[in-house]
Amino acid sequence: MDVLVMLEENAEHSSVLAHVNSVPSPLHSERPPREIVTLYGAPSSESLALALAAAVEGQRTALSGGGGSGAIRHLGVWAERGAVGDAAWRDTAGELHTSDLEIPLEILGITAGRLLAECGSVIQRLVAGLAMPDWPEGARRAISFSLTPAFAGAGTAEALEVFRQSGGFAFEDFEDEGEGIN
Repeated sequence: MDVLVMLEENAEHSSVLAHVNSVPSPLHSERPPREIVTLYGAPSSESLALALAAAVEGQRTALSGGGGSGAIRHLGVWAERGAVGDAAWRDTAGELHTSDLEIPLEILGITAGRLLAECGSVIQRLVAGLAMPDWPEGARRAISFSLTPAFAGAGTAEALEVFRQSGGFAFEDFEDEGEGIN
């Protein structure tokens, strides 16, 4: 699972902690699908863990609901509500299907707790990277990292183990004209 975590520091407009969006692989491309996590306000290990838990649980829900890895998901994450959003995908006949997604706070809390227990130091490094004061002026605060193998088909324990061991995230500039992230 490829993840791009971005920080939006101006969070005065909403009580949402984060948005999690999936971007499927382009047709005939070897590029993997990507989860884009946008954190609002001051980042913390807990808010990032909740957002990553929403990405994991959203992918799991889409896979079990028939959307597969080609589903596009949009989730808002709230500290008091959990994650709420929707998924859309096309079946083999080309028909568009949509589904509402709701991931209770209890489930997010369990998954976030596992992420923090297993990968707390990596999550703390991601938060520290996003909060660094010396980002270039005008640059989007964004960090890309990969979890391999993708959570699809892997149990949470196996995926968390890979995440904990990887520590393999890259700090790169994110430009508005295109993706400067691997």
